[in-house]
Order: sequence, then structure tokens, then C-alpha cells
Amino acid sequence: MKIVLRSDVENLGTKGDLVEVRDGYARNFLVPRGLAIVATPGAERQAAAMRRNREAREVRERAAAAELAEVLGSRRIEVGARAGEGGRLFGSVTTADIAEAVAAQFDVELDRRKVGLDEPIKELGEHEMPVRLHTDVEAVLRITVVAR
Repeated sequence: MKIVLRSDVENLGTKGDLVEVRDGYARNFLVPRGLAIVATPGAERQAAAMRRNREAREVRERAAAAELAEVLGSRRIEVGARAGEGGRLFGSVTTADIAEAVAAQFDVELDRRKVGLDEPIKELGEHEMPVRLHTDVEAVLRITVVAR
């Protein structure tokens, strides 16, 4: 049975895709949950419009992410933390702290899960870490941890 996906379905396709699936899968799972509609000529035209809109949105998001990557890559982000003697932190600087600092300093909402920090930072000084802003765009953040 041919169906048009109304939302992204893992291992099947993305919104607006025209896919061929088994009748039972479409009738018993996809259609009742609102994930797909049966492919009719009108639904196929609607799917083409959804694909065009998705592609245009992807281009805009990729361009915005590339612009943001240039801004974030060219500047330093300063994160304050309590530190003891020898430059050791009392706690640690986590991805949430970094996302907060970026939001405070640049007015940019950054998802903490996109920051590529292997281990929390436990020392003062300069650190670099990757941030995935889009599936195709990655920036390198330069973090300076200073004592408060």
C-alpha cells in the first residue's frame, strides 16, 4: 500500500515522503496514529508541497547554523566557577553551564546535548570543544574558565 507520511517515522522516512508499506502496517499502525495517510492523487500533491517546505526550511536552518558557527568560533566564552588553590575547581563545568554562558553572553539558545564535552571541566584555563549546530554544521567553542 502506498502512503504519505505526515510526520517522521524512524526507519521508514520523513514527513512528506511517499512510501510503500505492507497493508496491515499502514491500516493498523500508521494511519490510526495519524503518522500517515493513504496515497491518493491529492495526498501526493500535498506530500510534494510538504517536501518542498521541508527542503526550504532545511536550507534556512543550515544557513543560520553556519552563520552562528562563525560567530561562536570567532569569540571566547567565559564561564565563571568557584576554584581553590592550584586552579582546581570545587565542582565542575558541565555542558549545561556552557549552554547557560552562551545564552547569557550571545543571546543564543544552545542545546546542552549538542555540546561535545567528554568529561566535565575541572580546571581553570582555556578549553576547546565541538558543538553540533546542525547535522552538517559543527563549530568549535573556545571556553575560558575563570575563578569567581
